[in-house]
Amino acid sequence: MTEAQTKTLADGTLVLRRTIAGVPLAMLPRATVEKETLAGLVREAGLRRDVLVINPDHPAPWLGDLGAVPVMTPTQVAELDLTGDLRGQMHQKWRNRLVFAEGQGLRLTRQNLPYKPDNWILQQDAQQQATRGYATWSEALTLAYSKANRGSAKLFMAFDGKEPVAAMLFLRHGDSATYHISHTTEAGRAASAHNLLLWEGMSWLASKGVTTLELGQVDTEKAAGLARFKLGTGATLRPLGGSWIWWPPLGKLLSPLKYLDRALMAAR
Repeated sequence: MTEAQTKTLADGTLVLRRTIAGVPLAMLPRATVEKETLAGLVREAGLRRDVLVINPDHPAPWLGDLGAVPVMTPTQVAELDLTGDLRGQMHQKWRNRLVFAEGQGLRLTRQNLPYKPDNWILQQDAQQQATRGYATWSEALTLAYSKANRGSAKLFMAFDGKEPVAAMLFLRHGDSATYHISHTTEAGRAASAHNLLLWEGMSWLASKGVTTLELGQVDTEKAAGLARFKLGTGATLRPLGGSWIWWPPLGKLLSPLKYLDRALMAAR
């Protein structure tokens, strides 16, 4: 397995490349892809021989027409509008937790994500993933994004004295941003540190001209508490486009498979 590398398509779409067992893979995370231009952009970028893993930012059932195969149905994400009254749009209980956190005497810091993988937030996130048995972006991909987009990976941390109790990492991209990873200790949870960090993060992003903050996927059944935390900010739900695998050399050979999952991969 090679180290992840980043590049962009001609329209600015981010591509994460890696070779696994000799197979070149190119991932297009949260890509705003268009049916009329995607094939040409992939060819111009020299990715036609790569196995493409495409995660469209919006429902894109037309990918099946190109020969892409759906492998994961769309999820929903919470999006927060940063252009209005940030406190006013919060649910009352969320705002109460924020007021409580503001009175706990926590010390907050803001910095660019350090490039080294042994920083606190990445260590804690890796340990949490291992403990709970799930996987998101690897450390390598997060660090690659930070290195390729200097100043666009902002780390907010909360300290009780010198002891870190919570952290939250935001990724900026144009006039939007993403709540990428976070972690809190028991002390941080008791002090509602995440409410305070998210408030500081959204306020700072808004001051920099960011208009939309995506708070990540929402699962009201398996992670009801986290869903309440995200939606309590005043965020609204929006469907993504699922996950697709496309190997351009096959052309439209696999396109009949699109009918197996067309209803689920379309907008709902």
